[in-house]
Parts: sequence; structure tokens; C-alpha cells
Amino acid sequence: MKKGTIFSGMRPTGRLHIGHLSVLENWIKLQDEYHCFFGIVDWHALTTAFDSTDIIQENIRLMLLDWLGAGLDPEKSPIFVQSNVKEHGELHLLLSMITPLSWVERVPTYKDQIVQLGNQGKDISTYGFLGYPVLMAADILVYRANIVPVGEDQLPHLEFTREIARRFNHLYACKLFPEPQAQLAKVAMLPGVDGRKMSKSYNNDIPLSATTEEIWEKVEMMITDPARIKKNDPGHPEVCIVHTYHNLYRALGLDELRDDCRQGKIGCVACKKRLAKIIDEQLAPIREKRQYYENKPELLREILETGAQKARIKAGETMDLVRMAMKI
Repeated sequence: MKKGTIFSGMRPTGRLHIGHLSVLENWIKLQDEYHCFFGIVDWHALTTAFDSTDIIQENIRLMLLDWLGAGLDPEKSPIFVQSNVKEHGELHLLLSMITPLSWVERVPTYKDQIVQLGNQGKDISTYGFLGYPVLMAADILVYRANIVPVGEDQLPHLEFTREIARRFNHLYACKLFPEPQAQLAKVAMLPGVDGRKMSKSYNNDIPLSATTEEIWEKVEMMITDPARIKKNDPGHPEVCIVHTYHNLYRALGLDELRDDCRQGKIGCVACKKRLAKIIDEQLAPIREKRQYYENKPELLREILETGAQKARIKAGETMDLVRMAMKI
């Protein structure tokens, strides 16, 4: 018997990279333990990309391919596009009527992202961006999810969702919405190949769909020990990006590799080649499965349509109960 209900989603912003892989692996495991709903949340993409909507449909396709390539199973869990389940929007509207303005203004990421994106020349001082935590809460509550897999940085958003659930239940004297609890995911925090946060916009990521050649090009760019000039110089693996990746992907021989580096027995190029081979072996089955779906656009459309139909059934049941509680 499955334990409960989960909703989780991602904004379609382009090809996923290997930094997302641990999240997807967690989702794949959860499919067998919970009733899961996985949404490509395209309305959330509009909060920061309202002026470049022409890329959203292609990004949806790329994200779906990455999800399926990584192993998400649409037979086990509905996979759908958020905007194809209009109940998300309806619940967001109703919840926005009861959410105090001060609640959304105090969300920690709001002011930070206003500044961060403002420095990039983007003005996101919009009603939609201010209210995105309410939409996020609606995404979760419309399925009456009681578990949400999150990283620690998302805990304030989940507490915000619980506050809205409590307020609705109190205002309308009901027990409609559960207060969803966090399942803290063990997310591997991989740096980009240049040491900064991994991001497509920095061109320092390794896409899940990367070819063998692309993987080597990215690994070759990785920053190694700056104090190591010659091949035989003693290395300091603790300051090397390549070693950070080996630490995650190399199950056997890590201690030996670390010692060889410190003793100058292995050069940086040879170490990078070993890493590129390991990453390529890890991504090969994802590439193969992704390519299978990439050549079947009708199947992709069917997966999303079937997923949306299943999601609408659950979301529709919730909205019937919401209207009954609110007497509208």
C-alpha cells in the first residue's frame, strides 16, 4: 500500500544537467512508494520569462525527454504540463483572496531574486512574481499532497503552503487540506565545471543529454589544483573540481586515486579522462532512452495528455470540495 500523495515539479527552462540527476533519481524511487504527480510548471516559467514565451514549448519538450530518459514512468505517475490542468489556476485565484499581502512579501527568496535578476537587466516587479508562492501552494494543495520532496532552501516555501492550508481550514471550518510535510531530498550539490553554481546560463553545466564528445569538452574545462604546474607535482585533491566529481561518481578506487594525486603519480589530464569515461557510462542509458522518445512526438503528446487527464480527476475532486467549503 502506498504511503500518501506527492506533488513535485520543475520550471521548464531548458535541458536539465547532471546536477538535477539526484532529484530525478529520488522521484523515481518515490513512484513506487507514493501516489505521485509530476508537473512541468510552465506558469511558473512565466513569472521570470514573460517576455520570451516563444521558448517555453520547446523547453517543455526538452524537460519531458530528460525526465523520461532518467527513468520517470508515466504508467506509475501522471506527468503533465501545469497549464493543462486549469484547477491549478482556479485554486491559486481562490487562495490569493485569503492570503495576507505581508505573507508573500516576507518570502525570503522574493527580494533576493528581485535584486539578482535586476542586476541582469530583468524587471520582475510584477504581481505574478510577487504571488508565485501562492501558485506554488496551489500546485501542492490541489492534489491534497501530504509529502513534498524538497531541498533545505525550499523549506520556507513549504511552511508558507502549510500556513495557507491552516488558514483555509480555519476560515471555512473544515479539514480539507493536509499540512504537507517535507521529505528532505539528498541532493548532490555539484559545482559547475568552472567552480560556480552549475547553470546553463553560465555554460558550465553537463547536460543529461550530452554526447561523449560534449562530456569530454566540459570535463576538459574543469578547474584543477592551481598550485600544480607540472604533471609530477604533488596535488591537492580537496581543492580540485575534478576530484569533487570523482567523489560523487567513483564508487571504487577513490582512495587510491586521491593518494596518486597527492604523490604526483597521475596527471590532471589522465584524471579528467577517467572522470569523463565514468560520466559517459552514467549518462549513456539516459541518452539511449531519451533518443527513443525523441523520435516519437505523438507518444510524448499522449503521455502529457493522459497525465493531464489523470491529474484533472484528482484536482477536480479537490476543487469540488473547495467550492463546497467556501459555499461558492
